[in-house]
Amino acid sequence: MSLSLYDASVGSYLQTVKAVSGLLAQAEQSASEGILNLEEALNFRLREDMLPLSFQIISVWHHSMGALEGMKAGLFEPPPSIQDITWEKLTELLAEAHAYLASQDREAIDALGGRDMLFRAGKLQIPFTTDSFLLSFSLPNVYFHAATTYAILRQLGVPLGKLDYLGDMRTTL
Repeated sequence: MSLSLYDASVGSYLQTVKAVSGLLAQAEQSASEGILNLEEALNFRLREDMLPLSFQIISVWHHSMGALEGMKAGLFEPPPSIQDITWEKLTELLAEAHAYLASQDREAIDALGGRDMLFRAGKLQIPFTTDSFLLSFSLPNVYFHAATTYAILRQLGVPLGKLDYLGDMRTTL
């Protein structure tokens, strides 16, 4: 069996989006136990020169749903600015990504393979094929932001483990 573009993209994005949603649910449980304040957590940074938790979660949304939309359109750009971000808004973004990803047609996604596409950020333009964009840019970004979300929540006292980060693995069971 060969790996399809659908499995590599939609399958991987779904696993990560669901896992990050689970991390947020565990953070909500911790907040109900007085371990952290969710609204204060939104602005927490591991280091001063890093972006806050809210950006990490927005990036998981953008590098999953938005990346798939970008592969379809042939263009991917940095995430939009979202004003007045709340914990609820972040959970809604992840739910939106999950619903969008779950609705994708395997054949339609597989048909995107090998197409030209562009990453554009201001004057910076990086040409990709959909395959190279997925493997060398999008997946590394979604995993980076998911791992950073995990690290921030762990730093804030949420009792998480590696299996929480991995989420629903695609096993043979």
